[in-house]
Amino acid sequence: MKKSSKIVLAVLIAAAVLFGVYRMMNTAPSDQLDSNARMVEIIENNGCLACHTGNPSLPFYAEFPVAGKLVKEDARLAYRSFDITPMTEALKKGEKVNEVDLAKVEKVIQDGTMPEPKYYLVHWGTSVSSTEKEMALDWAKEYRAANYPNPLAAEKWSNETVRPVQDSVEVDMRKVALGNKLFHDVRLSADNTISCASCHGLNTGGVDNKQYSEGVGGQLGGVNAPTVYNAYYNFVQFWDGRAVSLADQAAGPPLNPVEMASVSFDDICKKLKADAAFARAFRQVYPDGINQANITDAIQEFEMTLLTPNSRFDKYLKGDETAMNAEEIAGYALFKEYGCATCHAGENMGGQTYELMGIKYDYFADRGTELTIEDNGRYKETGNERDRHRFKVPGLRNIALTAPYFHDGTQKTLEEAVSAMAKYEVGEELDAQEIRQITAFLNTLTGEYQGQPLTSAAQE
Repeated sequence: MKKSSKIVLAVLIAAAVLFGVYRMMNTAPSDQLDSNARMVEIIENNGCLACHTGNPSLPFYAEFPVAGKLVKEDARLAYRSFDITPMTEALKKGEKVNEVDLAKVEKVIQDGTMPEPKYYLVHWGTSVSSTEKEMALDWAKEYRAANYPNPLAAEKWSNETVRPVQDSVEVDMRKVALGNKLFHDVRLSADNTISCASCHGLNTGGVDNKQYSEGVGGQLGGVNAPTVYNAYYNFVQFWDGRAVSLADQAAGPPLNPVEMASVSFDDICKKLKADAAFARAFRQVYPDGINQANITDAIQEFEMTLLTPNSRFDKYLKGDETAMNAEEIAGYALFKEYGCATCHAGENMGGQTYELMGIKYDYFADRGTELTIEDNGRYKETGNERDRHRFKVPGLRNIALTAPYFHDGTQKTLEEAVSAMAKYEVGEELDAQEIRQITAFLNTLTGEYQGQPLTSAAQE
């Protein structure tokens, strides 16, 4: 046999062996497994847990001088952007997967961006096969339909990551009436000057349109006031998530020395009890009378009614294709293309997870101002280094009315916020047309309150 023929034969044999190894390592999960188990196998077999976890499984060459540096940096960035461990563990235990995690995994599989080529070129068998892709996308669709149903949307949009706002939720209207009064009652503050509505005006989009809100004595807080509208949908309250419910949130500002500055709820209750008519009305709803638990429960019940359904976008999702124009529809397509609809999921289009401010670029370095304690975000509460600069994702409902934007209130316009989010979270520099289209879409998210289009006195 000629030397050239031997070389060709050797190459063919080597290729066949490598192909066989690849086929063995890239076998799709068995149809005998249930869909959740198949999804776990896809995650584990394709190397997702090698990087997207706090304890990455680094290869031996991670200790090499050059390659190791790259590997460790890839793992660091992967974990910063998404920890897939909670999702994997939830699937194994039969627990509910967070809808943002669901959307993130669905998006990268749909786009074919994970695993990255530089990973699967080294780790044979870790590229998602067409069969695995089909399995994963079918699982995502079925899982969303079962666990995050969307009955208000038209069939065409029934499996979107976002859902229309409900018209209402079940509440006790007697408590709502009391909560409404308390929400607007300055007696919750030390000097009877500040109410909840002072920073969360219902006539100004549920905010005060200031970078930092003013409390008792004109003191300034250190974080931008989030809107109270649709806060019912948030999985926690406050930017740093320190309140697990609306009632917990309502208990915070009255005792905050910068906000309402009351010494104790005993002092607040004493003032309220001195109002005989109010105390009598209160006892009709709460037999044990005025106390902290009942005050915050009533405010929570009222805030549950602060839903803003029937935005033009909601009407579009419900099947009215005339509710949005071509530019707005194009903006929604870009919103999904750039992955905004993963973190901004659900009815409130946000408020379901903590996310890092500055995944792709260092937002705080570029901001050029001294870091504050509020810039630490979730880290303030946990002390976990991974939580530094992580914030509860804000909901986007009525976003056109709630400027300025971000936790630090630095973005004065919606266009600025869109551009900054694309850069720091997605790593994209949007052109003028894309910014215009996405902003046009965001303007369709303004809903109705008590049957009337929500407006802001600040914009009139």
